[in-house]
Amino acid sequence: MTEFTPLASLAGGMMIGVSAVLLMLWEGRIAGISGIASRLLPPYRDGAFLSRLGFVIGMIVAPFAAMTLTGNQVVQAVSSNFPLMIAAGLLVGFGSVWGSGCTSGHGVCGLSRLSPRSLVATVMFMATAFVTVFLVRHVIGG
Repeated sequence: MTEFTPLASLAGGMMIGVSAVLLMLWEGRIAGISGIASRLLPPYRDGAFLSRLGFVIGMIVAPFAAMTLTGNQVVQAVSSNFPLMIAAGLLVGFGSVWGSGCTSGHGVCGLSRLSPRSLVATVMFMATAFVTVFLVRHVIGG
């Protein structure tokens, strides 16, 4: 079972929300991580490469900065099952392309804009997550 951390979760959610609002305000873009990351790869479609790179670097550096500042471990153990990780990454990537966005684009930004398409996408990936956790924890026994 995971730890119940309502204050840390609230603070994290607020930071995600503020960053999404600021990105929309300054760049006029939705904070969809899959779109931001995919536009780091050539061909570059516009002149926002450095802002995208900074966004992605910030996501990578933030947990380590938080660990340094608080002394608490915020990075959980990652599976050493590389074939499983590759398969999971490909499935998430496929789902992001097929769903025309990711959890951050649909779940955070789309729902806040009352997008019906984002509501359907969010319900679908949450339902898939619930079924996956149930199967892994209670059927497969992971």
